[in-house]
Amino acid sequence: MKVTVCIGSSCHLKGSRQVVEDFKRMVEENHLEDKIELGGTFCLSNCQKGVCVSIDGEVYSVTPETTKQFFEEHFLN
Repeated sequence: MKVTVCIGSSCHLKGSRQVVEDFKRMVEENHLEDKIELGGTFCLSNCQKGVCVSIDGEVYSVTPETTKQFFEEHFLN
């Protein structure tokens, strides 16, 4: 699974650094390093909602407050 988090200026202001750190920690805690490729990118053209996260090409919006729930719904199921 390829997961890309926007680190552009708008998403950075919305907390992309925290989202990346949380994802990285949760991937390690759940021993998913061999199943999830985590990376960063610039603008995914969906700046208005929150931090943009792409999973295998599908774009979602996440906030630092919803990262754990998002991870559980999309990475553990």
